[in-house]
Amino acid sequence: MSPGTTGAGTGLTPTGLTRTAHRIIRLNYGFQLLFNLLWWMPVFYAYQKQAGLSDGQIFGIQSIYYVAFCLFEIPTGLIADRIGARNCLRAGAVVMTAANLAPVVSASYTGFLLHFLAIAMGRSLTSGAASAYLYDGLRAENCEEHYLKAEGTARAWGLAAKVVCWPLVGPLMSIAHTAPYVLSAASAAGSLACAVGLPRLAGTDGGTGASAAARKDGGRRGRAFLRDAGAALRCVASSRWLGLVMVQGVAVFTLSRICQVNLFQPILLDHGIKEASHGGVLAAMTVAEAVGSARPQWLSRRVTPVAWVSILSLALAGTLAAMTLGGPWAVVALLCLFAAATGFVYPVQRKLVNDAVPANAPRATLLSVESIVDRAVCALAAIAVGAYVSAGRLDALLWHSALATAVLLGAVQLLLRSGVVKRDRAAVEAPAAEAWSS
Repeated sequence: MSPGTTGAGTGLTPTGLTRTAHRIIRLNYGFQLLFNLLWWMPVFYAYQKQAGLSDGQIFGIQSIYYVAFCLFEIPTGLIADRIGARNCLRAGAVVMTAANLAPVVSASYTGFLLHFLAIAMGRSLTSGAASAYLYDGLRAENCEEHYLKAEGTARAWGLAAKVVCWPLVGPLMSIAHTAPYVLSAASAAGSLACAVGLPRLAGTDGGTGASAAARKDGGRRGRAFLRDAGAALRCVASSRWLGLVMVQGVAVFTLSRICQVNLFQPILLDHGIKEASHGGVLAAMTVAEAVGSARPQWLSRRVTPVAWVSILSLALAGTLAAMTLGGPWAVVALLCLFAAATGFVYPVQRKLVNDAVPANAPRATLLSVESIVDRAVCALAAIAVGAYVSAGRLDALLWHSALATAVLLGAVQLLLRSGVVKRDRAAVEAPAAEAWSS
């Protein structure tokens, strides 16, 4: 085993991790924090307006972004399983660095369109690869019980960084107008340094699982890509449990994305909360989500992880519906509760999906399949949101969202209780339960 390979003479740290596992977790923290630290997020709408773009152009670019993300997820998951998750993380960081510099070079419609297309490419390159690398890396070190906490803590650190950095954007723009995009590019470059420092995983030079065997075919890359795609689809088709877990996660992703991105400002404005206070509310929500993400082990082990995802998803839906009944302060409190529930549920759902992936399956490709499904549903939901909000029916939207979530999760529980879909207790329930105590 080479010096860069995991598992050889690593020893144990006081936390029970091998030194290599500890290194993987720490570098993953740094990568996730810096890669997702988009300094321009609070000001991108105003920035584009100042650059002369119309509302139609701005929201048109957002629509193109969602579609592009779905399309890019198809090849990038396959690429991760072919070239290796670690190499895919490096490629994603390079693309993200260039993407954040595009508006600096050209603050025009074309520049912003290229910016968001490159963002979609960079994020799709890492969406499945980051989780796959962390999961496989810890498993290779026999430290997989630390995965849940590592996934949640990485998300929490990333959210905490946004709370600290986003309030600085306004003052920094008064010094240099392009500062949000330059700083975002610098952060992405820092994530590249973290990706470069990640150790190579034994037996996964150019990918993981089934992909390693497929690489023996050498130059027949096109067939290999198709073979990986076919293997991923066969995994979903043959594993009812995996398919069910993915479908259950659709409610989590769609509700959180629609509320925190598309409905956040309309909800606040509808309750008379002025734009000057939106940044403070967003910071409070981010803190609540960070706390939840850092402590998924607070959830009781008496309830199975799949049940926790359903319970928390219903809590998200119920919180949205309750916002139609309260005043401004109640809405702010409910938004923070919504964010905290989102923080708890994301790492649990991510671990459920990873545990449900069969042995030797193309993990990164399967995680990309999940991401495609999530974003496709989100894109359809965004169209509905636009129609409801334009018609002045925000309250109806929130109630209908809660009802649709309840119906979906009711169907999931019915399938579980009827025995049509059986839980893989050995591969899913036990590892997930053990992780609560870590």
